[in-house]
Amino acid sequence: MYLASIISALEAILKSRTSQGAVAWTISLLTFPFIALPAYLIFGRNRFDGYLEKRDEIERESLRLIQRTSDNIQDHLAPVSAGSPMHTSLLNLARMPATRGNALQLLVDGQATFDDIKYGLASAQHYILFQFYIIRDDALGRSLGRVLADKARDGLKVYLLYDEIGSRQFQKSGLLKQLRMAGVKAAPFNTTQGPRNRFQLNFRNHRKVVVVDGRKAWIGGHNVGDEYLGLNKRIGHWRDTHTRVEGPAVLGAELAFATDWLWASQSHLEVDWNFSREAPGQSTVLVFPSDPASEYEEAGLMFHQCIVAAERRIWIASPYFVPDRGIMAALQLAALRGVDVRIMIPDEPDGPLVAMANWSFTRELLACGGKVYRYQGGFMHQKVLLMDDELAGVGTANFDNRSFRLNFEITLLVNDPGFAGEVQAMLEQDLERSRQVGLSEFDSKPVWFPLAMAIARLFSPVL
Repeated sequence: MYLASIISALEAILKSRTSQGAVAWTISLLTFPFIALPAYLIFGRNRFDGYLEKRDEIERESLRLIQRTSDNIQDHLAPVSAGSPMHTSLLNLARMPATRGNALQLLVDGQATFDDIKYGLASAQHYILFQFYIIRDDALGRSLGRVLADKARDGLKVYLLYDEIGSRQFQKSGLLKQLRMAGVKAAPFNTTQGPRNRFQLNFRNHRKVVVVDGRKAWIGGHNVGDEYLGLNKRIGHWRDTHTRVEGPAVLGAELAFATDWLWASQSHLEVDWNFSREAPGQSTVLVFPSDPASEYEEAGLMFHQCIVAAERRIWIASPYFVPDRGIMAALQLAALRGVDVRIMIPDEPDGPLVAMANWSFTRELLACGGKVYRYQGGFMHQKVLLMDDELAGVGTANFDNRSFRLNFEITLLVNDPGFAGEVQAMLEQDLERSRQVGLSEFDSKPVWFPLAMAIARLFSPVL
């Protein structure tokens, strides 16, 4: 046990992304090995061993398929200038180009989202890619499941991917058995796959991606469950946002799904990759996937780039406000240079630790002139950003360390003043249902409140 703890401590020193994490794990492993070693095996690593090699393999295969089936892909690539919101850094991090000619539909809340997805699934003629972090065997899950099963029986290729931790009840459900009997190819993401990941429960595949025939894709914050329709009486109204995209950007969603499927099933997708040669709209879109296998903290760097590039405003809506030190500093500097910095979070966060951490970072931002709003129209779960008047993002990445470092996420970054205007109008309606937090609120908090905030910050890397 002591030898294993020493080896783990050396690994923590070499591989931890922050010095604070390296120090904390090293001291714990050397001082309390019988407690710290099991914890390290489960929560200690933030690099997903083995996944990167598989991702490179499927991306090479995908590019060959794209080149073989779509000889005019170059016509859709968006030119990038130094003054473009699609900065070169974001393109390099995404490992795929931005594309022009896309059409987008903003889908507000669950009913609009799942009605649109269900209609899209019913129109499928060739294949369906269906991925969610949480899938439940409830009324909504069974409703969508019937469409997937019917399409599979009709001979379409239907692939279903879920996170085995987020969907742990779904793994044993009758719905999953019925889908497989109908011919749906379903697989858990398998975060514990491989000898190095056997005990690792810290990673999540948090992506929500639906693709139909390579022509339409849906990406956003909803999972498949009745509560996302606002049907859970305890939670009440569920405020969330999804986006449908049509056009060449759908290819990015397909690639993200394909990389996950290869890792999960150790097999390639058996579909004839379609590519929309049409340009149904005018929006420039960058599909931005991020994962813990990368050399960089891609989701965190995406937020950081948008914050430092903002000239007029940066608005971020997320159920979590638990950034790291670098991103917090970027927000403070943006507010100090006169950028309209607004963070919107739910008034009743998901758990006491998250609540205390939110308050801690709120106090830091308010002191610099930033603004924090607490949504009171239900539980707000959307992951949306708005930079200036032209760049908007809708996806799965929360504004917290888990999404920055540990989760598989995906975000649609849209460079289009028209779509940004729609997002602005949507967020302004949300702000009307929110209350702005002031520094004076901290004066009325109980005497134990500062200590609770400080303790919560200690857990911020895994919240």
